Amino acid sequence: MHVDDEWLSPRARLAEASVSGEFDLSVCVREQIHLLGGVQSHGTLLAVDPESGLVDTAADNTRALLGVAASDLVGRPVTAVLPAEDWAEALAAVGPDGSPAVCLPVMAGAEGTTPFDLSVHRRGGLVLAEFEPREEDDTDRHGAFYERVRRALSRLRAATTVEECCQAAVAEVRALTGLDRVVAYRFDGFNGPGEVIAESVRDGWEPWLGLWFPASDIPPQARRLYEENWIRVISDVDDSTARLCPAVREATSTALDLSGSVLRTVSEFHLEYLRNIGVGSSMSVSLLRDGRLWGLIACHGAEPTRVPPPVRSACELFGTAFSMQLSAIEERERADALERAGSEAAAVAELLEGDIDASLMRHGAAVRDLVGAEGILLVRGGRASVSGLDVSEALIRTLGRCTARAAGAGLWSTDRLEEFLADEEGEDPADAGAAAGVLLVPLGDDGDFLAWLRTERPQPREWAADPSRPVIVGAQGERLTPRGSGAVFRSLIKGRSQPWSRHAEAAAAEIRRMLTGLVLRHVDELSVLNEELRMINLDLDSFAHVTAHDLKEPLRGIANAATFTLEDAADRLDAVSVRRLRTVRRLATRMDDLLNSLLHYARTGRGGLRREETPLRGIVDSALEVAGPRLEEEGVRVLLPSRLPLVDADPESVYEILVNLLVNAAKYAADRPDRTVEIAVEERVPPGASVPEPAVVVRDNGIGIAADRQEEVFGLFRRLHAPSERGGGTGVGLAIVKRIVERHGGRLWLTSAPGEGTAFYFTLGPGSLPPGG
Repeated sequence: MHVDDEWLSPRARLAEASVSGEFDLSVCVREQIHLLGGVQSHGTLLAVDPESGLVDTAADNTRALLGVAASDLVGRPVTAVLPAEDWAEALAAVGPDGSPAVCLPVMAGAEGTTPFDLSVHRRGGLVLAEFEPREEDDTDRHGAFYERVRRALSRLRAATTVEECCQAAVAEVRALTGLDRVVAYRFDGFNGPGEVIAESVRDGWEPWLGLWFPASDIPPQARRLYEENWIRVISDVDDSTARLCPAVREATSTALDLSGSVLRTVSEFHLEYLRNIGVGSSMSVSLLRDGRLWGLIACHGAEPTRVPPPVRSACELFGTAFSMQLSAIEERERADALERAGSEAAAVAELLEGDIDASLMRHGAAVRDLVGAEGILLVRGGRASVSGLDVSEALIRTLGRCTARAAGAGLWSTDRLEEFLADEEGEDPADAGAAAGVLLVPLGDDGDFLAWLRTERPQPREWAADPSRPVIVGAQGERLTPRGSGAVFRSLIKGRSQPWSRHAEAAAAEIRRMLTGLVLRHVDELSVLNEELRMINLDLDSFAHVTAHDLKEPLRGIANAATFTLEDAADRLDAVSVRRLRTVRRLATRMDDLLNSLLHYARTGRGGLRREETPLRGIVDSALEVAGPRLEEEGVRVLLPSRLPLVDADPESVYEILVNLLVNAAKYAADRPDRTVEIAVEERVPPGASVPEPAVVVRDNGIGIAADRQEEVFGLFRRLHAPSERGGGTGVGLAIVKRIVERHGGRLWLTSAPGEGTAFYFTLGPGSLPPGG
C-alpha cells in the first residue's frame, strides 16, 4: 500500500530519497547476521589456529592497520604482527568456545610499535583476535572510569522499582558514553514488540518514552546474539566494511562465524533502519533475566562515534549489574507479593469447609477476588465446577492437558489465551469463549486443577510505527518505516486479559498449597472411612449370605408342611383353611425366591473379578441365548450394530449385566407393534462428569420410567410395579447390575421418559472400552 509523502517528516523524506531498490522484510528475518563476512573498518581481525599459531582468516584492512596484507598473513604465524609474549598471554586469558571476549593492551603491527586494544575469544576451534587502534591518551582519559562506574552502580542499587532502575541506568550510560539518546527498551516476550520505559535524550531530539516498536525491528537471530553478547557497538552507519580473506573458509565451506565478534559488520537492513532515524552511531547493552533477553539499553549518536574498549567494558559491567539488580527487585517484589498473598489466601481458606468443591463454588466471589479474576474453574475427579464465567467442555479438556506444564513451577498462566490456542496443534481459539487469560494450579497428580479466568482487557498502545506495516512504500520503493513522534500510531491490543501480577501468582500458589493440604487430609480421612466401610460391607455380605442360607431350610419345611397338609387332608378341611394353607405355601415360595436373590446379591460382593479382554459381541450373543426367548415371547426385536469392540472386564459379570437389562426390556415392553431393544457402545458424559467416555447402552422403547422414580429402580428389592404385574421378579436385578458396575470401577445411569422407553448406560472403569466405541 502506498502512502502520501505528507505522512513523513522532512527527515523521513530525506531518508526515503537516499536509498533505492525494493525491501523484502522476509529476507531481513532470514539473514544470517553472524556470517556476513566482514568487520567494521576502524579495527581489524585475525582468526588463528591456537595449536599451530597460524592465521586462518584475516580482514582485508590488515595492511592499513598492521602493516601486512591479509593475503600475506593467511597461513603465516600470528607472531608476524603480534609479539610472541602477547600471543601467549592472550591464549592464557581466553575462555572456552562461546565465552565473552577478553581485552588486553598490546603493541602490535609489523614493527610491533603500534598500540592496540586486543579483544580475543574462541569460536569454532579458532581464536579470533580483534585489533582496535588505541590513542596514547586513552588510558589516562579512561582511567577515572572505575570511580564513575562505582558511583553509577551505587545509584543503580538505590533503585527500588524496575522503572527507577531503568531510569537510573539510561542516565548513567549516557554519562559514560556521551551519546545523544539512551533508552531502556523492554520486550513483550522474547519474540514480541518492545516498549521504551525509560529515556535520557539531548535537547531537540524527539522523545520516545512510552512508544512501542514492532517486533520486526529486532529479528529473532539478532535477539539470540544479544543473549550471547552483552554489548554491541556500531561506530559509523556509513562505514566501508573490511571484508574477510578468504570470504569462505575451506574447512567449513562457510564464512567465518563472527557471533562473538566485537567488530562484526552490520546488516544493511539495520544500517538503513539507523539512517532512517537519523542516527550516525549506536551501541546496545543486553538486559537478561534468567538467561533470556528481557530488554536492551539502546544508545544512539548523531555522528559517528568510536566507543573505546574501556568504555564498552564499563557499560558491559553496568549491564551485568543492571540485570542482577533487576532480578533482585523482582525477587523482592515476589517476596512482598507472597507475604501479602499468604494472609489473603489464608482468609479465603478459612471459608472453605469439608466439601471443598461445594465450598469453593459457594465462596466463588472471594476466591475470584483473591487474584482479580472474573471466573473460576475447578476440576476434581473428572467433575467440573464453574463460577462467574461459562467454560466450554473443549477448553476444560485443553486446560486439563496444561496441568503438565504447571508441574515444575506449580502454576501455569497466560494473558493471551486465544493466541495460545492458535499456536497449539489441534486447538480452536474459539474455544476460549469469554476467557482471555488463565491462571492454573494443579491439585495433585491426577489431572485435578483450579483455574482462575479473566475476560478481555483491551490495552491502549502508542506505536512508533504502524505495527501492521513495518515497511512503507514511497518514491524509492519499500523502506523500513522511519520512527519518531511524528509517526505515532494509536491502537488497542485486543484478545488479552490484564497480565497476571506476581501478587496474583503468589496468591494462587498459596491457595494451591492450602487446598493440597486439605485434600490430602480429606484423602486420609476418606481412606479410614473406606476401610471401615469395607469391613462393614464384608460383615453385611456375610450376614446376608448366612442369614439367607439359614432361613431357606425352615422356609422349605413350612412350604413342604403346607403342601403335605393340602395333599393329605384337603378333603377334611374347610374352604377357609385350604385357602390359608395355599397362601402360606405361596408366601413361603415367594420368600424362598427373595432369599435366592439375596444370596446372589451377596455372592456378587464376595467373589473376585477376573478381568480379561473379550469381544463384547460374544458376551451379547451368550446373553441373548438366555434372554432371547423371553424377548421373542414379548415380540421385542433386538438391534445390534455391525461391530462391537473388545471389552476389558470380567466376562461373566458383563454377561449377567446384559441378561438382567435384556429381561428388563422384555418385562416392560410398551403396547406398540414395533417393540425394540438396542445394544451399542456410544460416547457419553456420565452424570457429574465433564468429559465424554465410551459406555455400553441397552436402549428400549418400552413403557419408560417417570423422572421422580428413576433413582428407585437401582435399590435392593425396589419395584415400580406389583409382583403380579410385568412378569413378577424380586426387584434385585438392577441392584445386582449396579453392584457389578461399581465393582468394575464404572458408572451406571439411565435416561427415560414415560411412554418413550429407557436407555441404561454403563461403563466398566478406565480403559475398559476403546475411545469412540
